Amino acid sequence: MHDRGYYDRFGGAYLPEILVATFEELETVFDAAKADPAFWAEYEALMSNYSCRPTPLTFAENLSAHFGGARIYVKREDLNHTGAHKANNVMGQGLLVKRMGKKRVIAETGAGQHGVATATMAAKFGFECTIYMGEVDVERQRPNVFWMERLGAQVVPVKDGTRILKDAINEAFRDWVTNMDSTHYVLGTACGPHPFPTLVTYFQSIIGKEARRQVLEAEGQLPKRVYACVGGGSNAMGIFSGFLDDPEVELVGVEAGGEGLDTTRHAARLASSDASIGVAQGYKTYFLQDEDGQMRETHSVAAGLDYVGVSPILAHLKESGRVRFEAATDAEVKDALATAMRREGLIPALESSHAFAQAFAEAGSLSRDDVIIINQSGRGDKDIFTVADAFGDPAWKRFIRRKAEQYGA
Repeated sequence: MHDRGYYDRFGGAYLPEILVATFEELETVFDAAKADPAFWAEYEALMSNYSCRPTPLTFAENLSAHFGGARIYVKREDLNHTGAHKANNVMGQGLLVKRMGKKRVIAETGAGQHGVATATMAAKFGFECTIYMGEVDVERQRPNVFWMERLGAQVVPVKDGTRILKDAINEAFRDWVTNMDSTHYVLGTACGPHPFPTLVTYFQSIIGKEARRQVLEAEGQLPKRVYACVGGGSNAMGIFSGFLDDPEVELVGVEAGGEGLDTTRHAARLASSDASIGVAQGYKTYFLQDEDGQMRETHSVAAGLDYVGVSPILAHLKESGRVRFEAATDAEVKDALATAMRREGLIPALESSHAFAQAFAEAGSLSRDDVIIINQSGRGDKDIFTVADAFGDPAWKRFIRRKAEQYGA
């Protein structure tokens, strides 16, 4: 990593002058925490007694037999508190907020899991909490909105732009500029201005540390491949971190192929030729943008994968050849979800199901002596409305929605 958070030519901190001092404060506190041997121990203890870590590395016996190739293991971040990997980052940032002495946190969310995790952290530590969420995502992730509000957070639907994740991020930054003395922005993924990509990866690296130890204990060997879905990049950087220094382990990031890379209805930044390098939202990376630098609309069946940019660390790892990027279409993702449910009794989130889809497509071509790991970054109950639609059950969807409205969602 170069100075000021550059990973080769990606990253940086492109900030309005008013925010420079706030970012310098965050970087100073973060650097001091990393240098304090007691901090990581405090973090691990918190995640152990509050968030059920370490999460299991589950041998998927039925799926392995079904595909007839590599032995498939699943890293179970769905069993982390609040149902996804998001708690790893927000609880760590909560400890930093305590060190800074601030009393309010704000966050953006797409799929809603980061919002729930942030609201949970705020309740745990006694912070005031505001969550910004695109109006489209508020509608399709109603269960998570319900829980955020019950946890005491104010959920603000963002009606600007395309009303999805990038617009929620923009609104959160506007809030922070106004309230930076009292407020910390708990950015949810490994994107944004330095030090956020590094900071989020640091906390999410607990996934990869555990997975590496667990697979060696279970198999006595490192995996052939590790698969993770890629929206902004936090869960991918989390599990990839455990294997970056092992060149024999192939790392595979899976983006949202949407309705196909031959259409404009996708969110593949690194697996397609549609993205170009630009600067937006405080950092430099690949964005899906037009010739004038205006951000294009994106699409994914998974609310957490339709972000227009991608982690600058992953952009660097793509160009260096360390990570291979693929894209799974909505149809492939739905098939993978159905297979995981019916063959193994696992219910991955639609985001995570992208990683399952690519792993399923490749597992059969590998040897039975090979091991692969799929990062199940979250659980699928949040997607009940979308999945009900996908599997042709509108009556069930209407029933659940009526119940959610009845109880004040």
